[in-house]
Amino acid sequence: MYKVTGDLCHDNAPAAVAAGLSAIASGQLAFDLSELSKIDSSAVVVMIEWQRNALQQGKELQFQGLPASLLSLIALYGLSEQFQVTVPERH
Repeated sequence: MYKVTGDLCHDNAPAAVAAGLSAIASGQLAFDLSELSKIDSSAVVVMIEWQRNALQQGKELQFQGLPASLLSLIALYGLSEQFQVTVPERH
């Protein structure tokens, strides 16, 4: 599982794309975003790029632990159907 930590925003988007693409190339298809501390709309763009690359290779990514703010942005942009997001069950 590829764990994304820290910030995922405009300042580090190119580096985040590159790191995610490297993870995909090494076979990691589950992305854990639970340790993100700061996001902006660039996070959605980064996720789209990761997803596009995986789909071009016939792979499907699974995203876990998305912060509520990121889920809100995805919904705002009408992209909820584009991403396979795993939400943990609450007991």
